[in-house]
Amino acid sequence: MTIKIGDTLPAGKLTEALEFDEAAGCPLNPKDIDIAEATKGKKIVIFGLPGAYTPTCSAKHVPGYVANYDKLKAKGVSEIWCMATNDAFVMGAWGRTQKAGDKVRMMADGSAIFTKAIGLELDLTARGMGVRSNRFAMIVDDGVVKHIAVEGPGKFEVSNAESILEKL
Repeated sequence: MTIKIGDTLPAGKLTEALEFDEAAGCPLNPKDIDIAEATKGKKIVIFGLPGAYTPTCSAKHVPGYVANYDKLKAKGVSEIWCMATNDAFVMGAWGRTQKAGDKVRMMADGSAIFTKAIGLELDLTARGMGVRSNRFAMIVDDGVVKHIAVEGPGKFEVSNAESILEKL
């Protein structure tokens, strides 16, 4: 069942890699992030997407949130999380290429456990991509979903930063 407005995010973890081996250009030492603890007392925008380095995700989704960081912060957003079913190493490296810096936290759900718990998994096995996340965005306040928008197949209309700004 898909998570809905008024629901508390399920217990779980995401993983984040913030340290880098500069010589090799590789992320190091991924850290588990307890979702309940990380959302406690904060207003967070979480947007999920099918995968790092994919066309719409790289050209539109992440850049839109990076570009609108100041506007989102001005509306009371504490943090912005990008979530995908890639591993933390990939998400860390992708965050660098996207210039996410300290604006967008690149959160990995490598085994899609959290994605499945919120009912937003997308089976792209037939396309060689395995289980991924639907494209979505939600506003979470103190762990409770206040708004959620899930894109239809092949769409990018309701989960972009501009649409979320209108909902804040």
